[in-house]
Amino acid sequence: MKYIISFVSFLAITLIFVFSGLNNCKNENMEYLRIHIRANSNMEEDQRVKYMVKDAIVEALIPILSQVDTIDEAKIAMKENFNYIENVANNVLKAEKFEYKSSAYLSNEFFPARTYENLTLESGYYDALILNLGEGSGDNWWCVVYPAFCFLETKNSSNYGYISKIWEIINSVTKN
Repeated sequence: MKYIISFVSFLAITLIFVFSGLNNCKNENMEYLRIHIRANSNMEEDQRVKYMVKDAIVEALIPILSQVDTIDEAKIAMKENFNYIENVANNVLKAEKFEYKSSAYLSNEFFPARTYENLTLESGYYDALILNLGEGSGDNWWCVVYPAFCFLETKNSSNYGYISKIWEIINSVTKN
Protein backbone atom coordinates (compact mmCIF):
# COMPACT_ATOMS: atom_id res chain seq x y z
CA MET A 1 0.00 0.00 0.00
CA LYS A 2 2.88 2.33 0.84
CA TYR A 3 4.31 1.79 -2.66
CA ILE A 4 0.97 2.50 -4.32
CA ILE A 5 0.59 5.78 -2.42
CA SER A 6 4.16 6.74 -3.31
CA PHE A 7 3.60 5.87 -6.95
CA VAL A 8 0.30 7.80 -7.16
CA SER A 9 1.93 10.81 -5.45
CA PHE A 10 4.87 10.69 -7.85
CA LEU A 11 2.51 10.39 -10.81
CA ALA A 12 0.39 13.32 -9.61
CA ILE A 13 3.43 15.56 -9.11
CA THR A 14 4.79 14.59 -12.54
CA LEU A 15 1.46 15.37 -14.21
CA ILE A 16 1.28 18.75 -12.47
CA PHE A 17 4.74 19.68 -13.78
CA VAL A 18 3.96 18.44 -17.28
CA PHE A 19 0.67 20.32 -17.56
CA SER A 20 2.03 23.50 -15.98
CA GLY A 21 4.92 23.35 -18.47
CA LEU A 22 2.49 23.02 -21.37
CA ASN A 23 0.55 26.04 -20.19
CA ASN A 24 3.76 28.05 -19.95
CA CYS A 25 4.64 27.18 -23.54
CA LYS A 26 1.25 28.36 -24.73
CA ASN A 27 1.64 31.62 -22.82
CA GLU A 28 5.12 32.20 -24.24
CA ASN A 29 3.77 31.84 -27.79
CA MET A 30 1.20 34.48 -26.96
CA GLU A 31 4.00 37.03 -26.43
CA TYR A 32 4.90 37.00 -30.12
CA LEU A 33 3.06 38.26 -33.16
CA ARG A 34 4.40 36.79 -36.36
CA ILE A 35 4.03 37.87 -39.97
CA HIS A 36 3.36 35.41 -42.76
CA ILE A 37 3.49 36.61 -46.38
CA ARG A 38 2.21 33.91 -48.73
CA ALA A 39 3.07 34.05 -52.42
CA ASN A 40 0.35 33.50 -55.00
CA SER A 41 2.14 30.37 -56.25
CA ASN A 42 5.58 28.81 -56.46
CA MET A 43 6.18 30.21 -59.94
CA GLU A 44 9.43 32.18 -60.07
CA GLU A 45 7.74 35.55 -60.71
CA ASP A 46 5.30 35.07 -57.82
CA GLN A 47 8.17 34.22 -55.49
CA ARG A 48 10.18 37.21 -56.72
CA VAL A 49 7.33 39.67 -56.12
CA LYS A 50 6.72 38.15 -52.67
CA TYR A 51 10.15 39.39 -51.58
CA MET A 52 9.48 42.79 -53.10
CA VAL A 53 6.23 42.97 -51.13
CA LYS A 54 8.06 41.80 -48.01
CA ASP A 55 10.57 44.65 -48.28
CA ALA A 56 7.80 47.22 -48.75
CA ILE A 57 5.70 45.82 -45.88
CA VAL A 58 8.63 45.72 -43.45
CA GLU A 59 9.45 49.32 -44.32
CA ALA A 60 5.79 50.37 -43.95
CA LEU A 61 5.31 48.67 -40.58
CA ILE A 62 8.33 50.19 -38.85
CA PRO A 63 6.67 53.52 -37.98
CA ILE A 64 3.45 51.75 -36.95
CA LEU A 65 5.16 49.24 -34.69
CA SER A 66 7.49 51.86 -33.20
CA GLN A 67 4.44 53.11 -31.30
CA VAL A 68 3.53 49.80 -29.62
CA ASP A 69 4.80 48.47 -26.31
CA THR A 70 2.75 45.28 -25.88
CA ILE A 71 1.51 42.36 -27.92
CA ASP A 72 -2.07 43.61 -27.56
CA GLU A 73 -1.09 47.03 -28.91
CA ALA A 74 0.66 45.33 -31.83
CA LYS A 75 -2.46 43.32 -32.68
CA ILE A 76 -4.64 46.42 -32.52
CA ALA A 77 -2.19 48.34 -34.71
CA MET A 78 -2.22 45.55 -37.29
CA LYS A 79 -6.04 45.36 -37.32
CA GLU A 80 -6.32 49.13 -37.68
CA ASN A 81 -3.89 49.04 -40.62
CA PHE A 82 -5.16 46.08 -42.68
CA ASN A 83 -6.20 48.44 -45.51
CA TYR A 84 -2.86 50.24 -45.41
CA ILE A 85 -0.93 46.94 -45.42
CA GLU A 86 -2.99 45.68 -48.36
CA ASN A 87 -2.48 48.98 -50.23
CA VAL A 88 1.30 48.79 -49.76
CA ALA A 89 1.32 45.23 -51.09
CA ASN A 90 -1.12 46.02 -53.91
CA ASN A 91 1.00 48.97 -55.03
CA VAL A 92 4.01 46.67 -55.41
CA LEU A 93 1.90 44.08 -57.24
CA LYS A 94 0.46 46.72 -59.56
CA ALA A 95 3.89 48.27 -60.28
CA GLU A 96 5.14 44.81 -61.22
CA LYS A 97 2.10 44.25 -63.51
CA PHE A 98 0.41 41.55 -61.43
CA GLU A 99 -3.37 41.25 -61.75
CA TYR A 100 -4.05 39.75 -58.33
CA LYS A 101 -4.34 41.64 -55.03
CA SER A 102 -3.45 40.99 -51.42
CA SER A 103 -5.52 40.32 -48.31
CA ALA A 104 -4.43 40.89 -44.71
CA TYR A 105 -5.88 39.42 -41.51
CA LEU A 106 -4.85 38.09 -38.09
CA SER A 107 -4.94 34.35 -37.44
CA ASN A 108 -3.57 31.79 -35.00
CA GLU A 109 -1.43 29.39 -37.04
CA PHE A 110 1.23 26.72 -36.66
CA PHE A 111 4.86 27.71 -37.24
CA PRO A 112 7.96 25.49 -37.20
CA ALA A 113 10.82 26.30 -34.83
CA ARG A 114 12.91 29.31 -35.83
CA THR A 115 16.07 30.87 -34.38
CA TYR A 116 16.68 34.63 -34.41
CA GLU A 117 20.15 35.54 -33.13
CA ASN A 118 20.14 34.16 -29.55
CA LEU A 119 16.40 33.49 -29.35
CA THR A 120 14.70 30.31 -30.54
CA LEU A 121 10.94 30.25 -30.97
CA GLU A 122 9.70 26.71 -30.59
CA SER A 123 7.31 25.20 -33.08
CA GLY A 124 3.71 25.77 -32.18
CA TYR A 125 0.68 27.96 -32.70
CA TYR A 126 1.26 31.70 -32.81
CA ASP A 127 -0.90 34.68 -33.61
CA ALA A 128 0.17 36.07 -36.96
CA LEU A 129 -0.47 38.84 -39.42
CA ILE A 130 -1.27 36.89 -42.59
CA LEU A 131 -0.78 38.60 -45.94
CA ASN A 132 -1.94 36.48 -48.86
CA LEU A 133 -0.82 37.56 -52.29
CA GLY A 134 -3.46 36.41 -54.77
CA GLU A 135 -4.33 32.79 -53.98
CA GLY A 136 -1.70 32.64 -51.24
CA SER A 137 -0.88 29.05 -52.13
CA GLY A 138 2.86 29.43 -52.78
CA ASP A 139 5.88 29.27 -50.52
CA ASN A 140 5.92 31.95 -47.89
CA TRP A 141 8.14 34.31 -45.97
CA TRP A 142 7.63 34.72 -42.24
CA CYS A 143 9.17 36.43 -39.30
CA VAL A 144 8.18 38.18 -36.06
CA VAL A 145 6.26 41.47 -36.08
CA TYR A 146 6.27 41.86 -32.30
CA PRO A 147 8.86 42.04 -30.95
CA ALA A 148 10.05 42.97 -34.41
CA PHE A 149 13.09 40.72 -34.93
CA CYS A 150 12.80 40.66 -38.72
CA PHE A 151 12.83 44.44 -38.91
CA LEU A 152 16.45 44.68 -37.81
CA GLU A 153 17.73 44.11 -41.33
CA THR A 154 15.73 46.90 -42.98
CA LYS A 155 18.12 48.83 -45.19
CA ASN A 156 16.26 52.08 -45.91
CA SER A 157 14.75 52.86 -42.53
CA SER A 158 15.48 56.16 -40.85
CA ASN A 159 13.69 55.11 -37.67
CA TYR A 160 16.75 54.12 -35.65
CA GLY A 161 15.04 54.63 -32.30
CA TYR A 162 12.80 51.68 -33.09
CA ILE A 163 15.75 49.49 -33.90
CA SER A 164 17.31 50.36 -30.53
CA LYS A 165 14.02 49.51 -28.83
CA ILE A 166 14.07 46.11 -30.52
CA TRP A 167 17.57 45.41 -29.26
CA GLU A 168 16.40 46.26 -25.74
CA ILE A 169 13.58 43.72 -26.06
CA ILE A 170 15.90 41.07 -27.50
CA ASN A 171 18.42 41.60 -24.73
CA SER A 172 15.77 41.46 -22.01
CA VAL A 173 14.33 38.21 -23.45
CA THR A 174 17.68 36.50 -23.91
CA LYS A 175 18.93 37.43 -20.43
CA ASN A 176 15.97 35.70 -18.75
